[in-house]
Amino acid sequence: MTTPEPASDGGCPVRSGDRAGAVPLSGPRFHTDPHQLYREMRREHGPVVPVELPGGFPAWLVIGYSEMHQVTSDPELFPRDVSLWNQWEKVPADWPLRPMIGQPMPSIYFTAGEAHRRHATLVGAALEEVDPVELRGLCEELADRLIDSFCGRGEAELLAEFAKPLPVLALARIVGFSDEEGAVLARVLGELADGGEGAQQAYLAYMEQMQRLVKAKRAEPGDDVVSWMLANGEGFTDEEVMLNVKDVTAAGFLPTADWIGNTIRLMLTDDRFAAALGGGRHSIGQAMNEVLWEDTPTQILAGRWAARDTFLSGRQIRSGDMLLLGLAAANADPLIQQQFAPSQGGNSAHFSFSHGEYRCPFPAQEIAEIIARTGIEVMLDRLPDLDLAVPARTLVRRPSSFLRGMTAVPVRFTPIPPTGDRP
Repeated sequence: MTTPEPASDGGCPVRSGDRAGAVPLSGPRFHTDPHQLYREMRREHGPVVPVELPGGFPAWLVIGYSEMHQVTSDPELFPRDVSLWNQWEKVPADWPLRPMIGQPMPSIYFTAGEAHRRHATLVGAALEEVDPVELRGLCEELADRLIDSFCGRGEAELLAEFAKPLPVLALARIVGFSDEEGAVLARVLGELADGGEGAQQAYLAYMEQMQRLVKAKRAEPGDDVVSWMLANGEGFTDEEVMLNVKDVTAAGFLPTADWIGNTIRLMLTDDRFAAALGGGRHSIGQAMNEVLWEDTPTQILAGRWAARDTFLSGRQIRSGDMLLLGLAAANADPLIQQQFAPSQGGNSAHFSFSHGEYRCPFPAQEIAEIIARTGIEVMLDRLPDLDLAVPARTLVRRPSSFLRGMTAVPVRFTPIPPTGDRP
Protein backbone atom coordinates (compact mmCIF):
# COMPACT_ATOMS: atom_id res chain seq x y z
CA MET A 1 0.00 0.00 0.00
CA THR A 2 1.38 3.41 -0.99
CA THR A 3 1.96 5.85 1.83
CA PRO A 4 0.43 9.24 1.01
CA GLU A 5 2.96 12.00 0.44
CA PRO A 6 2.46 15.29 2.22
CA ALA A 7 0.75 18.03 0.27
CA SER A 8 3.03 20.48 -1.51
CA ASP A 9 2.09 23.27 0.93
CA GLY A 10 2.91 21.14 3.96
CA GLY A 11 -0.72 20.46 4.83
CA CYS A 12 -2.81 17.30 4.65
CA PRO A 13 -2.89 15.17 1.51
CA VAL A 14 -5.56 16.06 -1.00
CA ARG A 15 -8.73 14.04 -0.49
CA SER A 16 -9.43 11.09 -2.75
CA GLY A 17 -11.06 12.21 -5.98
CA ASP A 18 -10.70 15.90 -5.13
CA ARG A 19 -10.66 17.70 -8.49
CA ALA A 20 -12.22 20.94 -7.32
CA GLY A 21 -11.59 23.81 -9.69
CA ALA A 22 -10.34 21.65 -12.55
CA VAL A 23 -8.88 23.90 -15.25
CA PRO A 24 -10.32 23.53 -18.77
CA LEU A 25 -7.45 22.62 -21.08
CA SER A 26 -8.61 25.03 -23.76
CA GLY A 27 -9.12 28.72 -24.29
CA PRO A 28 -7.08 31.64 -25.60
CA ARG A 29 -4.87 32.11 -22.54
CA PHE A 30 -2.87 28.99 -23.42
CA HIS A 31 -1.56 30.80 -26.49
CA THR A 32 -1.89 34.48 -25.51
CA ASP A 33 -0.46 34.46 -21.98
CA PRO A 34 0.55 30.92 -20.97
CA HIS A 35 3.20 31.88 -18.43
CA GLN A 36 0.77 33.97 -16.41
CA LEU A 37 -1.76 31.14 -16.65
CA TYR A 38 0.81 28.66 -15.34
CA ARG A 39 1.68 31.00 -12.47
CA GLU A 40 -1.98 31.12 -11.50
CA MET A 41 -2.26 27.32 -11.76
CA ARG A 42 0.82 26.92 -9.59
CA ARG A 43 -0.54 29.33 -6.97
CA GLU A 44 -4.02 27.77 -6.87
CA HIS A 45 -3.26 24.07 -7.36
CA GLY A 46 0.45 23.48 -6.79
CA PRO A 47 2.70 21.50 -9.15
CA VAL A 48 0.06 18.92 -10.19
CA VAL A 49 -3.08 20.52 -11.62
CA PRO A 50 -6.48 18.89 -12.18
CA VAL A 51 -7.51 19.72 -15.75
CA GLU A 52 -10.35 18.87 -18.08
CA LEU A 53 -9.80 17.99 -21.73
CA PRO A 54 -12.31 18.99 -24.41
CA GLY A 55 -15.26 16.66 -24.10
CA GLY A 56 -15.10 16.70 -20.30
CA PHE A 57 -12.33 14.10 -19.86
CA PRO A 58 -10.30 14.45 -16.65
CA ALA A 59 -6.50 14.51 -16.54
CA TRP A 60 -3.63 15.82 -14.42
CA LEU A 61 -1.26 18.47 -15.77
CA VAL A 62 2.24 18.24 -14.26
CA ILE A 63 3.76 21.74 -14.13
CA GLY A 64 6.43 21.39 -11.41
CA TYR A 65 10.03 20.77 -12.53
CA SER A 66 10.73 18.28 -9.74
CA GLU A 67 7.42 16.49 -10.29
CA MET A 68 8.08 16.35 -14.03
CA HIS A 69 11.43 14.73 -13.35
CA GLN A 70 9.75 12.24 -11.01
CA VAL A 71 7.10 11.23 -13.55
CA THR A 72 9.43 10.98 -16.55
CA SER A 73 12.06 9.07 -14.57
CA ASP A 74 9.66 6.30 -13.48
CA PRO A 75 8.43 4.42 -16.57
CA GLU A 76 7.15 1.57 -14.41
CA LEU A 77 4.76 3.70 -12.36
CA PHE A 78 4.01 6.22 -15.12
CA PRO A 79 4.37 4.39 -18.44
CA ARG A 80 3.41 5.84 -21.78
CA ASP A 81 0.86 3.06 -22.18
CA VAL A 82 -2.29 4.60 -23.59
CA SER A 83 -4.18 1.33 -23.16
CA LEU A 84 -4.22 1.98 -19.40
CA TRP A 85 -6.45 5.05 -19.70
CA ASN A 86 -9.51 4.64 -17.51
CA GLN A 87 -11.65 6.84 -19.81
CA TRP A 88 -11.46 4.86 -23.05
CA GLU A 89 -14.97 3.45 -22.84
CA LYS A 90 -16.33 7.01 -22.78
CA VAL A 91 -14.26 8.39 -25.67
CA PRO A 92 -16.23 8.79 -28.92
CA ALA A 93 -14.65 7.60 -32.16
CA ASP A 94 -14.64 11.14 -33.58
CA TRP A 95 -13.04 12.83 -30.56
CA PRO A 96 -10.72 15.52 -32.09
CA LEU A 97 -7.85 14.83 -29.68
CA ARG A 98 -7.89 11.09 -30.27
CA PRO A 99 -5.08 11.18 -32.90
CA MET A 100 -2.89 13.27 -30.58
CA ILE A 101 -3.51 11.18 -27.46
CA GLY A 102 -2.95 8.04 -29.50
CA GLN A 103 -4.21 4.51 -29.27
CA PRO A 104 -2.50 1.19 -28.53
CA MET A 105 -0.29 0.23 -31.46
CA PRO A 106 3.17 -1.35 -31.91
CA SER A 107 5.41 1.72 -32.30
CA ILE A 108 7.98 3.73 -30.36
CA TYR A 109 5.39 6.20 -29.01
CA PHE A 110 2.63 3.84 -27.94
CA THR A 111 4.39 0.91 -26.29
CA ALA A 112 5.84 0.45 -22.84
CA GLY A 113 8.53 -1.61 -21.13
CA GLU A 114 10.54 -4.05 -23.21
CA ALA A 115 8.33 -3.50 -26.26
CA HIS A 116 9.14 0.22 -26.19
CA ARG A 117 12.86 -0.41 -25.81
CA ARG A 118 12.74 -2.73 -28.82
CA HIS A 119 11.15 -0.07 -31.00
CA ALA A 120 13.39 2.70 -29.61
CA THR A 121 16.49 0.70 -30.50
CA LEU A 122 15.32 0.30 -34.11
CA VAL A 123 14.38 3.96 -34.49
CA GLY A 124 17.52 5.30 -32.80
CA ALA A 125 19.83 3.14 -34.92
CA ALA A 126 18.04 4.17 -38.14
CA LEU A 127 18.24 7.89 -37.33
CA GLU A 128 21.92 7.55 -36.43
CA GLU A 129 22.50 6.53 -40.05
CA VAL A 130 21.59 10.07 -41.12
CA ASP A 131 24.91 11.78 -41.85
CA PRO A 132 25.01 15.23 -40.15
CA VAL A 133 27.21 16.75 -42.84
CA GLU A 134 24.96 15.50 -45.64
CA LEU A 135 21.88 16.67 -43.73
CA ARG A 136 23.32 20.15 -43.32
CA GLY A 137 24.08 20.27 -47.04
CA LEU A 138 20.53 19.14 -47.83
CA CYS A 139 19.07 21.81 -45.52
CA GLU A 140 21.22 24.52 -47.12
CA GLU A 141 19.97 23.41 -50.54
CA LEU A 142 16.34 23.35 -49.43
CA ALA A 143 16.62 26.67 -47.58
CA ASP A 144 18.15 28.36 -50.63
CA ARG A 145 15.42 26.95 -52.85
CA LEU A 146 12.67 28.21 -50.53
CA ILE A 147 14.26 31.65 -50.20
CA ASP A 148 14.67 31.83 -53.99
CA SER A 149 10.90 31.53 -54.31
CA PHE A 150 10.29 34.85 -52.54
CA CYS A 151 13.58 36.77 -52.24
CA GLY A 152 12.87 38.97 -55.26
CA ARG A 153 9.64 40.32 -53.72
CA GLY A 154 11.17 42.00 -50.71
CA GLU A 155 8.49 40.50 -48.46
CA ALA A 156 7.34 37.07 -47.31
CA GLU A 157 5.33 35.21 -44.71
CA LEU A 158 8.09 33.19 -43.10
CA LEU A 159 6.00 30.42 -41.55
CA ALA A 160 4.12 29.33 -44.65
CA GLU A 161 6.96 30.03 -47.08
CA PHE A 162 9.96 28.87 -45.04
CA ALA A 163 9.66 27.62 -41.45
CA LYS A 164 7.03 24.96 -42.17
CA PRO A 165 8.15 23.63 -45.55
CA LEU A 166 11.85 23.40 -44.62
CA PRO A 167 11.63 20.74 -41.87
CA VAL A 168 8.96 18.69 -43.58
CA LEU A 169 10.90 18.64 -46.87
CA ALA A 170 14.07 17.66 -45.00
CA LEU A 171 12.29 14.95 -43.01
CA ALA A 172 10.56 13.71 -46.16
CA ARG A 173 13.92 13.24 -47.86
CA ILE A 174 15.36 11.50 -44.79
CA VAL A 175 12.58 8.93 -44.58
CA GLY A 176 12.31 8.43 -48.35
CA PHE A 177 9.63 10.76 -49.78
CA SER A 178 10.05 12.92 -52.86
CA ASP A 179 9.79 16.71 -52.52
CA GLU A 180 6.33 16.62 -54.11
CA GLU A 181 5.15 14.05 -51.59
CA GLY A 182 6.76 16.12 -48.85
CA ALA A 183 4.59 19.11 -49.72
CA VAL A 184 1.46 16.96 -49.33
CA LEU A 185 2.87 15.64 -46.06
CA ALA A 186 3.23 19.18 -44.70
CA ARG A 187 -0.41 20.03 -45.34
CA VAL A 188 -1.69 16.81 -43.76
CA LEU A 189 0.54 17.07 -40.68
CA GLY A 190 -0.37 20.70 -40.09
CA GLU A 191 -4.05 19.86 -39.99
CA LEU A 192 -3.45 16.83 -37.79
CA ALA A 193 -1.27 18.59 -35.23
CA ASP A 194 -3.76 21.31 -34.27
CA GLY A 195 -6.46 18.77 -33.35
CA GLY A 196 -9.29 20.55 -35.18
CA GLU A 197 -12.36 19.18 -36.92
CA GLY A 198 -10.32 17.79 -39.81
CA ALA A 199 -7.83 15.95 -37.56
CA GLN A 200 -9.42 12.51 -38.01
CA GLN A 201 -9.46 12.77 -41.80
CA ALA A 202 -5.92 14.11 -41.82
CA TYR A 203 -4.79 11.19 -39.69
CA LEU A 204 -6.25 8.67 -42.15
CA ALA A 205 -4.58 10.45 -45.07
CA TYR A 206 -1.27 10.45 -43.21
CA MET A 207 -1.53 6.72 -42.51
CA GLU A 208 -2.25 5.99 -46.16
CA GLN A 209 0.73 8.05 -47.28
CA MET A 210 3.05 6.20 -44.91
CA GLN A 211 1.72 2.81 -45.98
CA ARG A 212 2.41 3.65 -49.63
CA LEU A 213 5.95 4.74 -48.77
CA VAL A 214 6.83 1.49 -46.96
CA LYS A 215 5.35 -0.59 -49.76
CA ALA A 216 7.37 1.34 -52.35
CA LYS A 217 10.61 1.00 -50.38
CA ARG A 218 10.04 -2.71 -49.87
CA ALA A 219 9.86 -3.06 -53.66
CA GLU A 220 12.67 -0.60 -54.44
CA PRO A 221 14.96 0.30 -51.50
CA GLY A 222 16.87 3.57 -51.40
CA ASP A 223 19.28 5.44 -49.15
CA ASP A 224 16.77 6.46 -46.50
CA VAL A 225 15.47 5.66 -43.03
CA VAL A 226 12.58 3.47 -44.18
CA SER A 227 14.82 1.33 -46.40
CA TRP A 228 17.32 0.97 -43.54
CA MET A 229 14.59 -0.17 -41.14
CA LEU A 230 13.25 -2.68 -43.64
CA ALA A 231 16.73 -4.10 -44.27
CA ASN A 232 17.92 -4.19 -40.66
CA GLY A 233 14.75 -4.53 -38.61
CA GLU A 234 14.81 -8.27 -38.13
CA GLY A 235 11.58 -9.40 -36.49
CA PHE A 236 9.74 -6.17 -37.36
CA THR A 237 6.76 -6.27 -39.68
CA ASP A 238 6.23 -3.72 -42.44
CA GLU A 239 3.36 -2.32 -40.38
CA GLU A 240 5.64 -1.76 -37.39
CA VAL A 241 8.19 -0.01 -39.58
CA MET A 242 5.42 2.18 -41.01
CA LEU A 243 4.08 3.09 -37.57
CA ASN A 244 7.52 4.01 -36.26
CA VAL A 245 8.30 6.22 -39.26
CA LYS A 246 4.83 7.77 -39.00
CA ASP A 247 5.35 8.67 -35.34
CA VAL A 248 8.89 10.02 -35.73
CA THR A 249 7.98 12.15 -38.74
CA ALA A 250 4.90 13.64 -37.07
CA ALA A 251 6.83 14.36 -33.88
CA GLY A 252 9.61 16.10 -35.80
CA PHE A 253 7.64 18.28 -38.19
CA LEU A 254 5.68 21.00 -36.40
CA PRO A 255 7.93 21.33 -33.32
CA THR A 256 10.92 21.93 -35.59
CA ALA A 257 8.93 24.40 -37.71
CA ASP A 258 7.86 26.26 -34.57
CA TRP A 259 11.44 26.18 -33.24
CA ILE A 260 12.46 28.04 -36.40
CA GLY A 261 9.48 30.42 -36.28
CA ASN A 262 9.76 31.19 -32.57
CA THR A 263 13.51 31.77 -32.84
CA ILE A 264 13.17 34.16 -35.78
CA ARG A 265 10.40 35.99 -33.91
CA LEU A 266 12.67 36.34 -30.85
CA MET A 267 15.61 37.57 -32.91
CA LEU A 268 13.46 40.16 -34.70
CA THR A 269 11.81 41.49 -31.55
CA ASP A 270 14.61 41.38 -28.94
CA ASP A 271 17.46 43.91 -29.14
CA ARG A 272 19.85 41.42 -27.53
CA PHE A 273 19.93 39.45 -30.79
CA ALA A 274 20.12 42.35 -33.24
CA ALA A 275 23.79 41.61 -34.04
CA ALA A 276 22.84 38.12 -35.22
CA LEU A 277 20.89 39.58 -38.10
CA GLY A 278 24.24 40.22 -39.73
CA GLY A 279 25.21 36.58 -39.44
CA GLY A 280 26.27 36.25 -35.79
CA ARG A 281 26.27 32.46 -35.44
CA HIS A 282 26.76 32.38 -31.66
CA SER A 283 23.68 34.49 -31.10
CA ILE A 284 21.59 32.13 -33.23
CA GLY A 285 22.44 29.22 -30.97
CA GLN A 286 21.72 31.30 -27.87
CA ALA A 287 18.35 32.37 -29.26
CA MET A 288 17.43 28.79 -30.16
CA ASN A 289 18.27 27.62 -26.65
CA GLU A 290 16.31 30.46 -25.05
CA VAL A 291 13.27 29.50 -27.12
CA LEU A 292 13.47 25.96 -25.74
CA TRP A 293 13.39 27.39 -22.23
CA GLU A 294 10.90 30.23 -22.61
CA ASP A 295 8.84 29.55 -25.74
CA THR A 296 9.15 25.81 -26.33
CA PRO A 297 7.25 24.50 -29.37
CA THR A 298 5.71 21.58 -27.45
CA GLN A 299 3.90 23.21 -24.55
CA ILE A 300 2.03 20.14 -23.29
CA LEU A 301 2.81 16.53 -24.16
CA ALA A 302 0.43 13.61 -23.88
CA GLY A 303 0.99 11.68 -21.87
CA ARG A 304 1.65 9.16 -19.12
CA TRP A 305 -0.85 6.85 -17.47
CA ALA A 306 -0.66 5.69 -13.87
CA ALA A 307 -0.01 1.95 -13.62
CA ARG A 308 -1.54 1.85 -10.12
CA ASP A 309 -3.01 4.09 -7.44
CA THR A 310 -0.37 6.46 -6.10
CA PHE A 311 0.27 9.98 -4.82
CA LEU A 312 2.13 12.76 -6.61
CA SER A 313 2.83 15.94 -4.65
CA GLY A 314 -0.18 15.31 -2.46
CA ARG A 315 -2.56 14.50 -5.31
CA GLN A 316 -4.16 11.08 -5.28
CA ILE A 317 -3.62 9.61 -8.72
CA ARG A 318 -5.87 6.69 -9.61
CA SER A 319 -4.81 3.71 -11.68
CA GLY A 320 -5.35 4.59 -15.35
CA ASP A 321 -5.42 8.36 -14.80
CA MET A 322 -3.84 10.42 -17.58
CA LEU A 323 -0.93 12.69 -16.71
CA LEU A 324 -0.11 15.42 -19.21
CA LEU A 325 3.46 16.72 -19.24
CA GLY A 326 3.44 20.51 -18.93
CA LEU A 327 6.87 20.96 -20.50
CA ALA A 328 6.62 24.75 -20.86
CA ALA A 329 5.31 25.18 -17.34
CA ALA A 330 8.03 22.97 -15.83
CA ASN A 331 10.69 24.97 -17.69
CA ALA A 332 9.22 28.11 -16.10
CA ASP A 333 9.13 26.71 -12.56
CA PRO A 334 10.55 29.56 -10.42
CA LEU A 335 12.64 27.13 -8.37
CA ILE A 336 14.51 25.88 -11.44
CA GLN A 337 14.67 29.24 -13.22
CA GLN A 338 16.81 30.55 -10.35
CA GLN A 339 19.38 27.82 -11.06
CA PHE A 340 19.17 27.38 -14.83
CA ALA A 341 18.31 30.74 -16.36
CA PRO A 342 18.19 30.82 -20.17
CA SER A 343 20.78 33.60 -20.09
CA GLN A 344 23.33 30.98 -19.04
CA GLY A 345 23.90 30.25 -22.71
CA GLY A 346 24.14 26.56 -23.57
CA ASN A 347 22.37 25.20 -20.51
CA SER A 348 20.04 22.45 -21.71
CA ALA A 349 18.39 21.30 -18.49
CA HIS A 350 14.99 22.14 -19.98
CA PHE A 351 12.23 19.59 -20.63
CA SER A 352 11.57 20.62 -24.23
CA PHE A 353 12.52 17.16 -25.51
CA SER A 354 10.93 15.49 -22.47
CA HIS A 355 13.11 13.27 -20.29
CA GLY A 356 13.74 9.69 -19.32
CA GLU A 357 13.07 6.50 -21.22
CA TYR A 358 10.38 8.06 -23.39
CA ARG A 359 12.25 11.26 -24.26
CA CYS A 360 12.76 12.29 -27.86
CA PRO A 361 15.58 10.04 -29.14
CA PHE A 362 18.94 11.84 -29.13
CA PRO A 363 19.52 11.37 -32.89
CA ALA A 364 16.10 12.95 -33.52
CA GLN A 365 17.04 15.94 -31.34
CA GLU A 366 20.25 16.39 -33.33
CA ILE A 367 18.38 16.18 -36.63
CA ALA A 368 15.88 18.82 -35.50
CA GLU A 369 18.67 21.14 -34.35
CA ILE A 370 20.58 20.80 -37.64
CA ILE A 371 17.44 21.55 -39.68
CA ALA A 372 16.43 24.54 -37.54
CA ARG A 373 19.87 26.09 -37.13
CA THR A 374 20.88 25.64 -40.76
CA GLY A 375 17.63 27.17 -41.95
CA ILE A 376 18.00 30.21 -39.70
CA GLU A 377 21.66 30.69 -40.64
CA VAL A 378 20.93 30.58 -44.38
CA MET A 379 17.98 32.92 -43.92
CA LEU A 380 19.98 35.55 -42.03
CA ASP A 381 23.03 35.22 -44.28
CA ARG A 382 20.96 35.88 -47.41
CA LEU A 383 18.55 38.43 -45.93
CA PRO A 384 20.65 40.33 -43.35
CA ASP A 385 18.24 43.29 -43.14
CA LEU A 386 15.26 41.05 -42.39
CA ASP A 387 12.62 42.84 -40.29
CA LEU A 388 9.03 42.36 -39.22
CA ALA A 389 6.48 43.83 -41.62
CA VAL A 390 3.95 44.39 -38.82
CA PRO A 391 4.19 45.60 -35.21
CA ALA A 392 5.43 42.81 -32.93
CA ARG A 393 2.35 43.15 -30.69
CA THR A 394 0.10 42.14 -33.60
CA LEU A 395 1.73 38.74 -34.12
CA VAL A 396 -0.79 35.99 -33.32
CA ARG A 397 -0.11 32.62 -31.70
CA ARG A 398 -1.60 29.42 -33.03
CA PRO A 399 -4.78 28.54 -31.04
CA SER A 400 -3.49 25.38 -29.38
CA SER A 401 -3.06 24.29 -25.78
CA PHE A 402 -0.48 21.68 -26.75
CA LEU A 403 1.73 23.35 -29.37
CA ARG A 404 3.15 26.86 -29.29
CA GLY A 405 3.91 28.69 -32.49
CA MET A 406 2.89 31.67 -34.56
CA THR A 407 0.07 31.73 -37.10
CA ALA A 408 2.13 34.02 -39.35
CA VAL A 409 5.42 35.96 -39.32
CA PRO A 410 5.25 38.57 -42.12
CA VAL A 411 8.64 40.10 -42.89
CA ARG A 412 10.26 42.56 -45.29
CA PHE A 413 13.81 42.90 -46.60
CA THR A 414 15.82 44.31 -49.47
CA PRO A 415 14.96 42.26 -52.58
CA ILE A 416 17.80 40.08 -53.89
CA PRO A 417 18.12 37.85 -56.96
CA PRO A 418 17.68 34.08 -56.65
CA THR A 419 20.86 32.03 -56.34
CA GLY A 420 20.66 30.98 -59.99
CA ASP A 421 20.67 34.62 -61.11
CA ARG A 422 23.77 35.65 -59.20
CA PRO A 423 26.70 36.89 -61.32
